Amino acid sequence: MIIKKPWVSEKSTDMSALGKYVFLVDMKAKSHQIKEAVESIYKVHVVKINIVRITNGDKNMKKAIVTLKKGETIDTIAH
Repeated sequence: MIIKKPWVSEKSTDMSALGKYVFLVDMKAKSHQIKEAVESIYKVHVVKINIVRITNGDKNMKKAIVTLKKGETIDTIAH
C-alpha cells in the first residue's frame, strides 16, 4: 500500500486551503506511484508532489505533499 494515511496536523490543515494535502507514504514509494494512488483513491488531478523524509529517533518516515489542480479538494477525514 503506497498511501498509508493522511498526515493531520495544524500546518497540514492550513495547507489544504492552498490545495495542498500531506500523506504518510511507503518509504519505497516514488513520485509517480504516489500520484497514481492519490488520483485513483480520491478521484482528483495531481499537479505536483514534494517528498519529505523524516527521521524521528530510530524511525524513518516519508511524507508526500500533494498539490491538486485548482478548485479540487480532498476530504481527508472521510477516508
